[in-house]
Amino acid sequence: MLALTHNTTRQSFPEFLEQDLNTELLRFTTAGSVDDGKSTLIGRLLHDSKAVYEDQLASVKRSRVNRSSGPIDFSLLTDGLRAEREQGITIDVAYRYFATSRRKFIIADTPGHEQYTRNMVTGASTANLAIVLIDATKGILPQTRRHAFIASLLGIKNVLAAVNKMDLVDYRADLFLDVEQSFLRLANQLGIANVQCIPISALEGDNVVQRSRRLPWYDGPTLLEHLETVSLPVSDSSEKLRFPVQLVIRPDASFRGFAGRVASGVVRPGDSVLALPSGQQTRVESIVTYDGNLPEAFAPMSVTLRLQDEIDLSRGDMLVSAENPPRVSRKFRAKLVWLHTDPLETDKNYLVKHTARQTKIRATRIWHRVNVNTLAHENATQLQMNEIAEVEFEANVPLFFDSYASNRTTGSFILIEPLSNATVGAGMIQQDTVQATEEVSERELLSLSSATKSGVTRQERYERHGHYPALFLLETRAALAARIERLLFEQGFEVAYLTASEIAAAAIPDALRLAHAAGIVLIYSGDALDASTRRRLKSEAGEHFFDAAAANLLGDDDDALRYALTFAQSLRLSPEEQTRKKVN
Repeated sequence: MLALTHNTTRQSFPEFLEQDLNTELLRFTTAGSVDDGKSTLIGRLLHDSKAVYEDQLASVKRSRVNRSSGPIDFSLLTDGLRAEREQGITIDVAYRYFATSRRKFIIADTPGHEQYTRNMVTGASTANLAIVLIDATKGILPQTRRHAFIASLLGIKNVLAAVNKMDLVDYRADLFLDVEQSFLRLANQLGIANVQCIPISALEGDNVVQRSRRLPWYDGPTLLEHLETVSLPVSDSSEKLRFPVQLVIRPDASFRGFAGRVASGVVRPGDSVLALPSGQQTRVESIVTYDGNLPEAFAPMSVTLRLQDEIDLSRGDMLVSAENPPRVSRKFRAKLVWLHTDPLETDKNYLVKHTARQTKIRATRIWHRVNVNTLAHENATQLQMNEIAEVEFEANVPLFFDSYASNRTTGSFILIEPLSNATVGAGMIQQDTVQATEEVSERELLSLSSATKSGVTRQERYERHGHYPALFLLETRAALAARIERLLFEQGFEVAYLTASEIAAAAIPDALRLAHAAGIVLIYSGDALDASTRRRLKSEAGEHFFDAAAANLLGDDDDALRYALTFAQSLRLSPEEQTRKKVN
């Protein structure tokens, strides 16, 4: 393009490449209802920023399909599919690239139709900013609410409301201000903090790239100026380290490294890291890349980490901040976007792909479906394609996650239909249900403590130990039970190990009640228990119950040990609970 030729005449090609590599990249998505002018806006933005090739422009001028009264139908620069051109609508997600001297851009041009909600979610999932187009002649529509809701659902922190077709309302300030106030109220309701409203005319080019003289009452930025100057998220050294392991690299006996992409945080040689699910702690020895070792790595860099100790790690495991580990649980609640023609079925086995880990999962309950046009919560027993709901899940093995609001990488997942291998759902984790249960129990305990005003409460014991009580049922596996006891003890758990010679099977429920009252982790490896005793123990232990037999971990001790230690990490009090303990 001309801009490239012009720049390179004033600087060497290596200098140009270096400048280009250091230029910030903004990913943004667009959303608008039918005939709001979304495709025209993107075409105008590309054309006026000189990001359209001459042959492409010539092709558009020759096109027999022309929905514009002007010499150029800008929408044809983006509506690439034949069906899109014929119907005048956007169907599929299209990615466009352009650059200015200040920033590089990737546009995810997504459909506005409700029937293509899944396409919009896909295109917007990696965006830093969302442009929501509003027709000035119509104002805020149900589709506007839907687009803003999806932007908030996907954690997009910056939203630009482009009030289009100002030429059709004679560029009236009062109409724009009414739309602006209505959208700001909607954004506040959805928790969107950073909102910019700009009056534009995509067809005439007002306030898209060039400032318009027909809008003298507006003194804010043009659309392109806002895109060039809006703040981008930067990696923060205080963020919690999350490094999902994608591959173990061992070319010879002298090298063992763990390859993956830093999901969040910063890692440096010498940093203390915790390995999940084993629970082992070690330090980073070096950060290896093809171009040599690095002094640090941060999101979203792909690197290989070498560790000081030989610990058990494989694909799907994770290295995390030792001080700020993620939640570890098999059960969690998430906002789910259903992407498939076959409805979501509760209690059906799907596959979940979460970071680099894949395992079986099932939906146990649909809490509510969200009406994306009114934002109302509705009861539902099924989830059809393009519908969004809050769903409770249970995975076969624990996942290591954060809430989507705090970490978009470790807080998101996709669902896969195991037979067809089709991607059927995309989810954003809200919380784990174990944590929710613990919070309810905590309130009950604090209420009891307040009523009696005497004695030591169970919650106080939990806070002193730093973890909740639990029962590990490892019948006839004394060697494994001893290993788990030693590892938990070394990690600071209050743990007791009982064998058949120390306690009769019939007395196990009484021992469990005492252990729970004292906040102790109890391990039993005596004789096999009958079904009624097992059910009673599970009922009394609740979520804090690890049964090796029920988890199908009867064969490999190392496999059982790994999952037992992962389960143990889910017993720890959250950082928020620990902070409250210190304050109190």
